[in-house]
Amino acid sequence: MKPIRTVEELEESLSRPTLGVLKTLEAIDGDVMILGAAGKMGPTLSRMVRRALDSIGQRKRRVFAVSRFSSKETRHSLEQHGIETYVCDLLSSKEIQSLPSAPNVFFLAGQKFGTSDAPELTWAMNTLVPSYVAERYRDSRIVAFSTGCVYPLLPADGPGAKEEDMLGPPGDYANSCVGRERVFSFFSKQFKTTVLLFRLCYAIELRYGVLSDIANRIMFGSPVDVSMGVVNVIWQGDANARAIESLAYTTSPPTALNVTGLERISVRALAIRFGELLNRKPVFVGEESDKAWVWDANRSYQLFGEPTVSLDEMMIAVSEWTLAGGPLLGKPTHFEVTSGEY
Repeated sequence: MKPIRTVEELEESLSRPTLGVLKTLEAIDGDVMILGAAGKMGPTLSRMVRRALDSIGQRKRRVFAVSRFSSKETRHSLEQHGIETYVCDLLSSKEIQSLPSAPNVFFLAGQKFGTSDAPELTWAMNTLVPSYVAERYRDSRIVAFSTGCVYPLLPADGPGAKEEDMLGPPGDYANSCVGRERVFSFFSKQFKTTVLLFRLCYAIELRYGVLSDIANRIMFGSPVDVSMGVVNVIWQGDANARAIESLAYTTSPPTALNVTGLERISVRALAIRFGELLNRKPVFVGEESDKAWVWDANRSYQLFGEPTVSLDEMMIAVSEWTLAGGPLLGKPTHFEVTSGEY
């Protein structure tokens, strides 16, 4: 992994298509729609699709990015990279009906933070919006972003949740994500829509994510909470690539897929290593629970192979970014929360 010093270099890295992405988009026809395209992953996922289509000589295929676009800068950047943008309130079924058709759809919309204060909005975003989308795009293949938090907390030293395991998480947010999956599954069965439930945890880049959270706490002397004692992570560029390749694996009824790194990492060990890289002494609070959100991602590795960026490379890149005072998105993950309340 080459050193990353600027936002431009970071976004180029996160949107660089892999060979698997190129092969997938060569084999699958049609335009591509990204719903919820202005969030943490949407812009680089959109750019990766566009870059891949251009690379395989299919510039006429269109890429649509849909969001409220509260940030004009995000919308302008996407358009500069050849992506067509549409402003849409996804809570409006009427506005969704007015969007263009596309045979390939990525669903990234949802709400997590603020759930404790407004659980009804979280449930609306995570269940009503999927119902509007699933009905509108009944004839498309859909990769629906979900979360590894749909499983219950499991023994931290156990094998981790497999895709066929029972769901049953704590808290409104995670249960609303189970609801999102159930809604997509209902419409998939009703309309024979092919869907893949993309259970992602935790995507990492330099401006946000579990590693950034830990590194910045250490850098600025804040304590690191080890209540959630272990985590799995994956580079966001690899998560983007796996999402695009998942278009080839949508099914009716839907297939679920755990997407993260195989390596289960101690939060305490991460903090100690970041302390070495940042020349700071970490401060800890809390005690490791004997349970955590842990996943078995072997199936995604069998489909897509090893990620391109290792944990060590991620940690070094995050440390260099942190030491240089690189910009952050200001969106902490709250990975340490064990109650499921956000």
